[in-house]
Amino acid sequence: MHAVIVSVTINDGEEATQHLRSVIVPTVKQAPGFVAGYWVRGEDDKGRGTIVFESEDDARAVRDQIQQDPGGAVTLDSVEVGEVVESA
Repeated sequence: MHAVIVSVTINDGEEATQHLRSVIVPTVKQAPGFVAGYWVRGEDDKGRGTIVFESEDDARAVRDQIQQDPGGAVTLDSVEVGEVVESA
């Protein structure tokens, strides 16, 4: 398995949450190889997403979609793909 790890700065919390719930999550759930996704709002208006896929190719395809303009509600800080070494 591989994961896409997304880091954002949240510029508008309400708009970002609505977009996440109405667009991002439903779209990601339909992506080939989707296993699970977790989106976390942290301190200092930072957000993190970890989205797990069955294969590296599936994860990279979604990474490429994420790197497109995220809109004004968030600023995309980083998007990485990594191998899931272990889970619990």
